[in-house]
Amino acid sequence: MKKLITTLTNIWKIEDLRNRIITTLLLLLIYRIGCHVVLPGVNPDALGAKSNDGNSILDLINMFAGGSFSRSAIFALGVMPYISASIVVQLLGIAVPAFQKMQKEGESGRKKMTQITRYLTLAITLVQAVAYVKTQVPAEAKTLAEPMFTILSAIVLTAGTLFVMWLGEKITDKGIGNGISLIIMAGIIAQLPAGIVAEWGSRMSPSGGGPIPLLLEFVALFFVVIFAILVVQGIRKVPVQYAKKIVGNKQVGGVRQYIPLKVNAAGVMPIIFAQAIMFLPMALSQFFPNLQSDFLFALRDYTSVAYNVTFAVLIIAFTFFYTAIMVNPQQMSEDMKKNGGFIPGIKPGYDTNTFIDNVISRITFPGAVFIAFIAIMPALAGKFGVNNQFAHFYGGTSLLILVGVVLDTLQQIESHLLMRHYDGLMKTGRVKGRSTATVEGIDQSAI
Repeated sequence: MKKLITTLTNIWKIEDLRNRIITTLLLLLIYRIGCHVVLPGVNPDALGAKSNDGNSILDLINMFAGGSFSRSAIFALGVMPYISASIVVQLLGIAVPAFQKMQKEGESGRKKMTQITRYLTLAITLVQAVAYVKTQVPAEAKTLAEPMFTILSAIVLTAGTLFVMWLGEKITDKGIGNGISLIIMAGIIAQLPAGIVAEWGSRMSPSGGGPIPLLLEFVALFFVVIFAILVVQGIRKVPVQYAKKIVGNKQVGGVRQYIPLKVNAAGVMPIIFAQAIMFLPMALSQFFPNLQSDFLFALRDYTSVAYNVTFAVLIIAFTFFYTAIMVNPQQMSEDMKKNGGFIPGIKPGYDTNTFIDNVISRITFPGAVFIAFIAIMPALAGKFGVNNQFAHFYGGTSLLILVGVVLDTLQQIESHLLMRHYDGLMKTGRVKGRSTATVEGIDQSAI
């Protein structure tokens, strides 16, 4: 307790860090207020029956939007259009030569790609806004006539998403941590109290089992979080020896360093891609009502065996796919060769490329299996009687995002402390964010 008080005192003493934390909290507060402002022309009382229809997929989307999706709020779409645009731009940077050239142009190229991402976000948001108004706002809740309601709501939803994106950029520049990541985390955490209350009510009911099962659930959640941290932080260090060189009167090189290859280099992107594929059965059933199949019907239930087996297989496949895109052994080999580095016992060039590729393949498979297991944990928790609202926090994208964002934010706070010659956040060791071990993809290693 004394260590905690001392650490908080040291944080408050650093004016720059204190201002950044306060700025971050204020901007997040603005976001949370906006999540409760209903769209103009919508009667919030008429949304009551529609907001909790038990659809697990829509509940999941609602969690990432901080509850604003079910409220028909001005921030109902959240930052998901921005995430979608970022994924598209990143994939274009791998497949299209013009985007590859921009990536190699340094700061100017990064600014161009950021601008392209913003324009693409605008286009995606307009399309999603119209679809949201048509499908998620019930007719009895609309107080304005069509098409005025759709046009006005689409404009407000688009402006809301762009404003949230601006808030994220301001948090990154003026606050602490990655802004978009913190906004997503704030939306997820905002659903946690409701989930705990729902689970408490469920367990305290006459048929709920009492406080013992509830205590066991929290213990299980603790170990699941520890397991997720191990997966996020796990790395394989590949030693690299640099040859000695004489530059002027000085000797440089001759040191041994490490290439930190992450067990989970793909982050949560495989889960996001797999979830996008798993949305297809629901879409097919809406567009083709006559298309009936027991397998497709099972895929609409996130607790079914068919859904979870298919989901796990897709996650494992996308993990290998995304890792192959993000980690380039050939580029690593060429960079080491240019800088006079080599892996002890491995010839430079092709042999080094093959060695790194084999190491990545070996550590990616257990990482993919672990991520798949974490992704299906909410369904497993539901099978043990955990309430649907609380079960979402046992795994999946939400848990990995929470763990990763918290680690990255704590790592930045610790960097400020160490830079001012204060002790770190822990007595032994240092907090390691995900960005310290690998170059990850979308949203600066957050999602």
